[in-house]
Amino acid sequence: MEKIKINYQKEFEKVVDSLPKDGKKPTLLLHACCGPCFTFPYELLKDQFDITIIYNNSNIYPEAEYIRRKEELKEYLAKIDKNIKVIEFPYDNLTYNKELEPLKDIPEGGERCYLCYQKRLSFGYEYAFRHGFDYFCSVMSISRYKNSAWINEIGYALEEKYPSTKWLPADFKKNDGYQKSLKIVKENNMYFQEYCGCVYSYQKYQEKLRSKSKN
Repeated sequence: MEKIKINYQKEFEKVVDSLPKDGKKPTLLLHACCGPCFTFPYELLKDQFDITIIYNNSNIYPEAEYIRRKEELKEYLAKIDKNIKVIEFPYDNLTYNKELEPLKDIPEGGERCYLCYQKRLSFGYEYAFRHGFDYFCSVMSISRYKNSAWINEIGYALEEKYPSTKWLPADFKKNDGYQKSLKIVKENNMYFQEYCGCVYSYQKYQEKLRSKSKN
């Protein structure tokens, strides 16, 4: 039987439409991986939710890239909303990659990526649950290279584990979301990374650069 495709951005709109209209915003812990991916999702979320950002991205390699993406996010926040809190966790790429290393030869977009999504979303969701957030969400679905169905499947599974915190479904790339994010990035002269983030995508990116230099 063919699996039914779900439009997660329509599911997002349903949740937003169902929110109480009493003026009190529900709290949202929002996983952000970088400044560019945060831009347009923030525009959709800012009027509906009381946002706190969680930055737990030890998948990013090398550490200098991790810092650059984090600082780019903070610089953008300083422009648009200085009151948004960013919760950070220590960078530990070596420990993070222990589970991913056996899958290093699997092409981008496969099982290794699923596990990477799962690790970061699980950590963030547990934090949201333990600290009493109403909702948890990730900006990752804005990327053309991220599997939005997987992200939402993982999110709904975590909601079953932590039912007092709701998963906020989304596919932020829908309705030209990705193009709108690029426009904001350009307007703000933001650093826009050339690879997904992990050491494996970094290696592929380096191979691509070497190949270009030979031609």
